[in-house]
Amino acid sequence: MSSFKRTLITSALPYANGPLHIGHIAGAYLPSDLYTRFLRMNGESVLHICGSDEHGVPITIAAEKEGCTPQQIVDRYHELNKATFQNFGISFDYYGRTSSPTHKETASEFFQALEKQGVFVRKMEKQLFDTEKKMFLPDRYVKGTCPSCGYTEAYGDQCEKCGKSLSPSDLIDPVSVLSGTKPELKETEHWFLPLGEYQKELEEWIGGHKEWKPNVLGQVNSWLQSGLSDRAVTRDLSWGVPVPHPDGVGKVLYVWFDAPIGYISATKEWAENKGNPEEWSQWWKDSGTRLIHFIGKDNIVFHCIIFPVMLKAHGEFILPDQVPANEFLNLEGNKLSTSRNWAIWLHEAIEEFEPDLFRYVIASILPESKDSDFSWKDFQQRVNSELADVLGNFTNRTLTFIERFSEGRIPSEITFNERDHEALRAIEEQKVKITQAYQSFKFREAVQETMHLAREGNRYFSETEPWKTRTENPERCNATLFVSAQIAAALSVLFDPIMPTKMRQLRSALDLSDEMTWQEVNSEMLRSGSKVKAGEILFAKIEDDKIQAQLEKLNSGSSTTTTMDENAGVSPISDVIEFDQFLPIDLRAAKILSAEPVPKSDKLLKFTLDLGIENRTILSGVAKHLSPDKLIGKTVVIVSNLKPRMMMGMESQGMVLFAEEPDGTLKPVLTDALPGSNVK
Repeated sequence: MSSFKRTLITSALPYANGPLHIGHIAGAYLPSDLYTRFLRMNGESVLHICGSDEHGVPITIAAEKEGCTPQQIVDRYHELNKATFQNFGISFDYYGRTSSPTHKETASEFFQALEKQGVFVRKMEKQLFDTEKKMFLPDRYVKGTCPSCGYTEAYGDQCEKCGKSLSPSDLIDPVSVLSGTKPELKETEHWFLPLGEYQKELEEWIGGHKEWKPNVLGQVNSWLQSGLSDRAVTRDLSWGVPVPHPDGVGKVLYVWFDAPIGYISATKEWAENKGNPEEWSQWWKDSGTRLIHFIGKDNIVFHCIIFPVMLKAHGEFILPDQVPANEFLNLEGNKLSTSRNWAIWLHEAIEEFEPDLFRYVIASILPESKDSDFSWKDFQQRVNSELADVLGNFTNRTLTFIERFSEGRIPSEITFNERDHEALRAIEEQKVKITQAYQSFKFREAVQETMHLAREGNRYFSETEPWKTRTENPERCNATLFVSAQIAAALSVLFDPIMPTKMRQLRSALDLSDEMTWQEVNSEMLRSGSKVKAGEILFAKIEDDKIQAQLEKLNSGSSTTTTMDENAGVSPISDVIEFDQFLPIDLRAAKILSAEPVPKSDKLLKFTLDLGIENRTILSGVAKHLSPDKLIGKTVVIVSNLKPRMMMGMESQGMVLFAEEPDGTLKPVLTDALPGSNVK
């Protein structure tokens, strides 16, 4: 395995301004967990660190929208996301937060160390200033027209339509998001990290990592070829780590500088909790540590250029050995969008389906080299045809036969033929392939090779026909059951990084230890005479109605299911339908009598509507877009004959129609008609 004494794994710190969705999981968290579990099962010394990124403009914007403090926002989402990770089976050794006292102290000390060495450059620059709010405007607080594509709702850091990186001063006709007024340019002083001074060192260091993924090296080399320039490490804000300098009053550390230090501060807190406060340093300063950053592609530059420069400039820390960044996961053919509520929120999804099912499916489609797509139909198909029909079917048949026809014990006095030996050899052969895949960060391949062993087990069981040989040739039947049990035992360990809960259940049925190691996987893991039991079926098939309910829930939260037209900024027209297809839909006018948030849901509103002949209750995923009190009394258009469905324990009796503007804003479809009137 690794030549290092220990491996420190970090997962990108998620912003604590909203819940986690499956795109987050596919980017940085499931891959890091798969690798962490693999290393642990191989007996390696490994530490997995993560935490909430609680500073930066997204936090303050979320607080302003909700009319609360930034601290209230981060407290809420830190706890929610920490619990979600735990429930999903992500095995962090420690999950910290950047609003903690330890982090503020660590980030301040890091800044002061660089300041003392004369690393920073201080200079004046002009920034946009809101004269009405009397504050400098961070990039996300400025909107205007993109100079590249002409999109009129571009933010000061990036145009969400064409993807071009921007600065607020690049925008045409910029306005303040806070006041709607045109900001003025005003001088302010900041500290800058002179990246260009470290470019040659970076090029030599990165040149020694040709094993890094092409998408990582491509993005890094593009930045290096363009030449690195000074980058500000401070901002004029009130929320963040205060700049520890007499001249830093009213300024905080820029979140890109502050956040990666969160890995270090979280490690300090982990060591403190262990009762050995100084242990953190060996994980960050000892050359025997291998540092690996798991991130999404939007964080490549920060972890391959900026943070390494910070570490180099400080002089006491190791540099990352690997940065296996993933691309993006799309949803039903479209980009995930939290503003349009086009997402599958993880804490809700794992209430409907077992986490291991998502772990398997997402691991099977990880966007390792290019963007990939999650669809509910594919989720159903993989669970039913791979987990239930292959893995589940094989283990269930094996254990059931042993329980019924071998008194629940692994058979003894067996004579093997060549087909038996071939099946047993597959265990070692696949173990080698799976190991190589994990070591190369090719987790999709690891999933495929592990499932290949399950397919081989299923094929072997069917070919050897124990339902016939149990009466015609009992010795042959015993051989089949012995070999199949060994394959099932191997699978219970080899699949453990992917589906830890299900594999614990399988090992229990096989009477194997819960702490099996990778080295213990071989062709004789179960002794003749050892007791096994069939137990519960590992994987039940998912019925169509459960998937349909998820599709309806997804579409109820976003009115677009088609890709945005890049030229028009609005969705293209859907495929043509026949008139007869439209006729069954019963659209009615309905007056909103009440609207209120649904408990334990951050996106659902519960509407009570007057339909003229009756009142209806409808749940709609628009809580993030619309204020409930502003909807009461309005007459909207609903689909009145939609089949009722359960959502959050309540029955939703229809669908309220909303129109979505190009920027993701939702507006109810209103009418002046009397409640109950047909809309034609």
